[in-house]
Amino acid sequence: MIAENLARIRNNIAIRCDKLSRSPDEVRLIAVTKYFGVDTIEEAVSAGLTDFGENKAQELNLKFEKLANKVTWHFIGTLQKNKVKYAVKAAEFIHSVDSYELADEINLRAAKLNKVQKILLEVNTSSEESKSGLITEEDVLKLTEYCFKKENINLIGLMTMAPFTENEKTIRNCFSSLRVMKEILNKNGFNLTELSMGMTNDYEIAVEEGATMLRIGSAIFGERNYSKDWREI
Repeated sequence: MIAENLARIRNNIAIRCDKLSRSPDEVRLIAVTKYFGVDTIEEAVSAGLTDFGENKAQELNLKFEKLANKVTWHFIGTLQKNKVKYAVKAAEFIHSVDSYELADEINLRAAKLNKVQKILLEVNTSSEESKSGLITEEDVLKLTEYCFKKENINLIGLMTMAPFTENEKTIRNCFSSLRVMKEILNKNGFNLTELSMGMTNDYEIAVEEGATMLRIGSAIFGERNYSKDWREI
């Protein structure tokens, strides 16, 4: 099932990229493994996936201990300061940085591991109160400047989540806003390369708006079983 789902998703990405004269190789597919176990991840690796994302730092750490460097790990959820040590240990990329305090803690933990941590700033382009992330252009610019001064942080891009809606215009506006924000930052000399946006229900729109990282779970793995611990699956 995973191989078939993956083939369909990659074909959809290729079709969207072709319309825009983009190469599908510009789009990194991150398989979101929340509630899925190690056997499922290994099946996905066999199907050709290399990048995997986790929403909870301790869950990421547990899976990292089982799979280590067989795959590239991304931390994509809300990150609390007291969980940063788990994320920095396991993840090559942290997608959800939205405060000076969090940037400081990541820089500190990365320095202790002699590591330069790749991060993205989370931007709340929908202005939803239920979502984390920076909202104003000024806040994004200031935190970008701050992160570029940190020796053990490598800020490479921006991340956002669109509302869960069937309104394509609303979704597209969220993604285009992030792209424009990246363009503004790059005009200021920051040379960011990544846009992490697009999930199962909206990844094709995200590709059209310039996404370089897609975070997709159920379209690859099927529906999650929330009633069981992933270690039992």
